[in-house]
Amino acid sequence: MVSRRNFIGGAGAVTAAVTAASVSKVVMAALPEPVIQTKPDTMPPLVPNTGRPYNPVVTLNGWTLPWRMHNGVKEFHLVAEPVVREMTAGFKAHLWGYNGQSPGPTIEVVEGDRVRIFVTNKLPEVTSVHWHGQRLPNGMDGVTGLNQPGIPPGKTYVYEFVARRPGTFMYHPHADEMVQMAMGMMGFWITHPKEKHPLIDEVDRDFVFLLNAYDIDPGSYTPKIMTMLDFNLWSWNSRIFPGIDPLVVRQNDKVRLRIGNLTMTNHPIHLHGHEFTVTGTDGGPTPKASRWPEVTTDIAVGQMRQLEFLADEEGDWAFHCHKSHHTMNAMGHNVPTMIGVDHRSVARQITQLVPDYMVMGERGMHDMTEMEMPLPDNTAAMMTGTGPFGAVGMGGMFSVVKVRKDQKHGDYKDPGWYAHPPGTVATEWTAAMAEPARDDKAAGAGAMKPLGRPKTDVEVTVRKPAGGHDGH
Repeated sequence: MVSRRNFIGGAGAVTAAVTAASVSKVVMAALPEPVIQTKPDTMPPLVPNTGRPYNPVVTLNGWTLPWRMHNGVKEFHLVAEPVVREMTAGFKAHLWGYNGQSPGPTIEVVEGDRVRIFVTNKLPEVTSVHWHGQRLPNGMDGVTGLNQPGIPPGKTYVYEFVARRPGTFMYHPHADEMVQMAMGMMGFWITHPKEKHPLIDEVDRDFVFLLNAYDIDPGSYTPKIMTMLDFNLWSWNSRIFPGIDPLVVRQNDKVRLRIGNLTMTNHPIHLHGHEFTVTGTDGGPTPKASRWPEVTTDIAVGQMRQLEFLADEEGDWAFHCHKSHHTMNAMGHNVPTMIGVDHRSVARQITQLVPDYMVMGERGMHDMTEMEMPLPDNTAAMMTGTGPFGAVGMGGMFSVVKVRKDQKHGDYKDPGWYAHPPGTVATEWTAAMAEPARDDKAAGAGAMKPLGRPKTDVEVTVRKPAGGHDGH
């Protein structure tokens, strides 16, 4: 990646740029150089050295887009283009995105900033950018045909508005939206408060990521754009576990998680070991009287949720979507249930004809985590990832919040697996089991004691209401 700090200091230090053949050199000369990122790693927070100060966010498996200040205006350059995204080790997808990645880079500004975003289109069709949740002039809202003409291939359009309210937002196309969003065109937008806000607390760590989904056949590279519901890859920032980085925090840090949903279904996001509160949505910070403790919150399509918690429990805590199929990769849906079916004799006959045939699912699907099953090239295993005790048995929308008491302030490096204190890990019980207490006087030895009943029969008399008619 090019140096983002050098970019802020002077645009001339940046070497990555849009291909000159597709955009006029005269036009490009007046634009800030576009910064390109090709690594799928979580980049450290981009501390501002121009403009108003703020506490920067960390984009999970992503990065923040640098800017330049020009006559008091904060200028960014987005490039809509085909990209190659590594979704996990050994599996890459051919997507559409911005500045070399899908999702595109996070844009961070401060309340009251005048923002100018140049958007260069390197796609084979028109595009636009909708600034999801922003208050802005109608002609900057980015709906092709309604608020603006589409940006033709090879052209650059400019959006300009004031970031009027602090909060958590997104950007995505409103041009051929079904195709372009299915191909991965989206990004995060953060507007920080310009001064202390009564509903926005200071935090030690501030993570952001988008929920997105793809339907990519095993062995393929390009998503099926016509899929409506049956996606087989459920991802965070176009990454699937074990390709999703951990969220590393220091014990007793106050942590904020900003999550946006641009899939086709809702996602109940669940955190282990801690309780959190929902402190904000894409509509703004939530009133304090409306907040209550949760361990799971549902995020519907097109929504943002801002969660905050105190990381006071040390350990490696699972963090995932609670829809079980969303924590699996390359998941086929038309698979018969074989639990309890003993088809060993049939399997022996089949393997004489098909040597690589493998019995699947008769004891459940956990065996899939440990099989050396041959897969087509460029295919992610269904359930993968290895922890300190073996196969994790998860994929898709899954990561780990790693809380460490000795993690330094501002240090996001992976500390490795948690060292459990002696006697705090569930293990096999090998001692004799105590016999349960029983009531041998009940209706047979070993039977449960009957519930208490009246000692005498109770006579019930039914009396019709006064003035009642026969038959009623």
